[in-house]
Amino acid sequence: MLTFAYLWIFALLPLPWLVRAILPPRRTARVAVRVPFGDRLRAATAEGGPVSRVTRQASRQLVPALVWLLVLAALARPQWIAAPLTKAIPTRDLLLLVDLSGSMRQEDFTSAAGQKVDRLTAVKEVLGDFLVRRDGDRVGLVVFGDAPFLQAPFSTDLSLSRRLLDETAIGMAGPRTAFGDAIGLGVTLFDNSDAPAKTIIALTDGNDTASQVPPAEAARVAKQRGIRIHTVAMGDPTTVGEEKLDVEALRGVAQSSGGSYFFAGDRQQLVGIYAELDKIETRQVKVISHRPRNDLFYWPLLAALVLSLTEKAVGNLRQALATVAQSPVSVCVDPLSGKLEVAA
Repeated sequence: MLTFAYLWIFALLPLPWLVRAILPPRRTARVAVRVPFGDRLRAATAEGGPVSRVTRQASRQLVPALVWLLVLAALARPQWIAAPLTKAIPTRDLLLLVDLSGSMRQEDFTSAAGQKVDRLTAVKEVLGDFLVRRDGDRVGLVVFGDAPFLQAPFSTDLSLSRRLLDETAIGMAGPRTAFGDAIGLGVTLFDNSDAPAKTIIALTDGNDTASQVPPAEAARVAKQRGIRIHTVAMGDPTTVGEEKLDVEALRGVAQSSGGSYFFAGDRQQLVGIYAELDKIETRQVKVISHRPRNDLFYWPLLAALVLSLTEKAVGNLRQALATVAQSPVSVCVDPLSGKLEVAA
């Protein structure tokens, strides 16, 4: 679509005629010779009379008028507005904390095909489906065992996050559970985040046995920085020892940060939990639109230049032809040869 940035410039179109009307051209007295046959001389030089003079005057004004119009068109800054380009801006940064401790080897879950699988395999299936539905969010992934590790930084490439989740393995971060340190790492990852919503979803099947920072203290820091934590406990709550499920600690982390606590005893419950989380943490995508503008001012300027130069060239050519046509010609006879000689 063609548009002009400064459309008011065209209000200056009558300016040259107004200036001419207010400030008429200077007239100078010319040397004249009075002759008794002035009427016949005027008729001979009229070249068609007053109609021809008016037509010639109008043609001389047409080109300057067009040049002035083209200059105004260039000053009005013509622009071609292209089709709009849209971009979706994520409004939430979502960080997933996944436990890779040794207790995740327990084969007490079932796959989508109904086969017995370990806990991590079930998590990969359910959490992977949850990831691909988070279109519009920036998603990051932290895995933890003896210590937390960043597996995938915040990114809108959800397929990359899922692929990196699928590449995780039980015990790759150590056999124990450093849940509090994983929350602490997650909090630091949000330091450079400017998203209006910040959420952590933490999944673990054991109690904290290796953290330097207690989970409750890490949750309080997260709350102060506007980060909400949802905890998902999975496994057997009756387990004792180091692999027991610390339900009270997980519930306390969720409540102190403004999040929710969930328990998944089997795959169906795990699917239901992530469906509920999908409703709680609704996706809101902010879309911005931009229409590129391409300046076209050089085209009317080029047309004005070409038109002005053409008028000057045509005028000079006509003047040269008129000069040649008006040059006096003399005819004489060579007395020796008898031939006619023509001299300009």
